[in-house]
Amino acid sequence: MKEPRTKGTTRGFSRAASLMQSRIRQASESRGFAVSRVLTHWPEVVGPSLAAVSRPVDVSYGRGGMGATLTVLTTGANAPMLEMQKEQIRNKVNACYGHNAIQRVRITQTAPVGFSEGQVAFDHSKPVQPKQPDPTVVAEARAMGSHVGDATLRHALETLATNVLSRQKN
Repeated sequence: MKEPRTKGTTRGFSRAASLMQSRIRQASESRGFAVSRVLTHWPEVVGPSLAAVSRPVDVSYGRGGMGATLTVLTTGANAPMLEMQKEQIRNKVNACYGHNAIQRVRITQTAPVGFSEGQVAFDHSKPVQPKQPDPTVVAEARAMGSHVGDATLRHALETLATNVLSRQKN
C-alpha cells in the first residue's frame, strides 16, 4: 500500500533561485567564464609577481549561483600581502573575463581538500632577460636618429626605432 504524499510548505512552487541556477551558470559560461582559464593561465591573469607566491585552487558558486568565490593558495608569509591585494586580484580576474564573474576572493594557506595538497613549492620566476636586437636593426635605428642634436632625445628615438623595427621583422 502506498503511503500518502506529505504536503510541503511550498505547495508545488519552487524558489526562483533554484529555477534560475542552471541558466545563470550557462549564461556565465557562454560569456567566457571558463573556470579552467583562471586555473591554467594564472601568471597571465594576475601577473608574474603575484603568480610567484600564489596559486588558484578553486572557483565555486554560491547557493543562488550568483557570483563566484575564487580560492587562492599561498604560503604563510605571503598571506598578509595577498590579503591586502584581494581587490586587485578580483579586478584582474574580472578584467580577464570582461564582466563581474568573481564576487569574492578567499586566501588560504592550505588547500581546501587536504594538507598534502597544501604543501606547494611556488615557482619563483626568474627575471626575464631582454633579447638582443639584430645588429642590422640597430644600425638602421642609429641611421634614423643620427640627425638629432640632443643626445638624450637621439638615444630615446634610437631605442624606439629599434623596438619598432624588431617587432616588424619578427
